[in-house]
Amino acid sequence: MKVVLIPCPIAEQTAAQVLPEEVRHYILSCRHFLVENIRTARRFISELKLGIDIESLQFEILDKDSQRAQIKDYFKKNSAIELIGVMSEAGCPGVADPGSLAVSIAQEQGIEVIPLVGPSSILLALMGSGFSGQSFCFHGYLPIDKIDRAKRIDQLAREVAKSGQTQLFIETPFRNESLLEHLIQQVPSDMLIAIACELTSPQGFIQTKTAKDWAQTLPSLHKKPCIFLLGK
Repeated sequence: MKVVLIPCPIAEQTAAQVLPEEVRHYILSCRHFLVENIRTARRFISELKLGIDIESLQFEILDKDSQRAQIKDYFKKNSAIELIGVMSEAGCPGVADPGSLAVSIAQEQGIEVIPLVGPSSILLALMGSGFSGQSFCFHGYLPIDKIDRAKRIDQLAREVAKSGQTQLFIETPFRNESLLEHLIQQVPSDMLIAIACELTSPQGFIQTKTAKDWAQTLPSLHKKPCIFLLGK
């Protein structure tokens, strides 16, 4: 058995532009998949137009609620399968993604893991920000509670000022604009904030400005997938 980590597009209708031929080759070779979202996975494979009979494929859910024992049992039951594909809902499986559970079990059991090249919003945001790529930390979602969020933003800003380490985080899309307002109000006015929005889509952008400059030109971020970065 081999576990193949299959990247998915992070913007709709962009598979042809962002995925190398190797990804298509492995999808053609796989019939069993661990996926974060079955509907998304089926739509992605259909978009590739590889002539695959989608109904012949076997999908098993691997999401944030999946248990280690459940995935270990899946590997045991399918030990004779040559290839098992792992797909995130978007981006690279295993990077800020439940797919890491399958990889951890595969490594534990001595199963070969094959990571494939594809779009990662975290890396694309970092690359386009102009911030340090030598030292960075992705925090996922910041706290929802206003007091806890304020404390976390203050911690992240202090870390940037102290070490220069780039700080990356995300928010639920409908709260993006609220988060940006909090950042502008709380971090030093000359601190740099980068916003990576709708990456790889035609309307996507990555822009880096000071908090003071962002306050003068607030972008429209409502319900758009974004990554926020603090750095210098």
